[in-house]
Amino acid sequence: QVQLGESGGGLVQTGGSLRLSCAVSGVNVSTYATGWHRQAPGKEREFVGALSWTGGSTNYADSVKGRFTLTRENAKNTVYLQMNSLKPEDTAVYYCSVNDLKSETSYWGQGTQVTVSS
Repeated sequence: QVQLGESGGGLVQTGGSLRLSCAVSGVNVSTYATGWHRQAPGKEREFVGALSWTGGSTNYADSVKGRFTLTRENAKNTVYLQMNSLKPEDTAVYYCSVNDLKSETSYWGQGTQVTVSS
């Protein structure tokens, strides 16, 4: 049984920072690609960033590049999204995922709310 639990969301002022955590059980994050998406009310879910299964490469949406950093801590089987220089347009529910490329199977967390005030 694969389960993902996001935490760390909350209310922050413009320009502030927040770190989201995603604790994973059922699979080892060191053998799966991981990623983050976000969804604002009335909007489509959009890609934020991804980390390769090796942990050796990342890619980010242009809107967050240079401000967000995706990392992985294998010992805790946890992935993180460090968010700096937050803007009101970053307000959304953030979801983490683990992705099995071979089986084309993705597992998603329940999401955590991030709200950035003006």
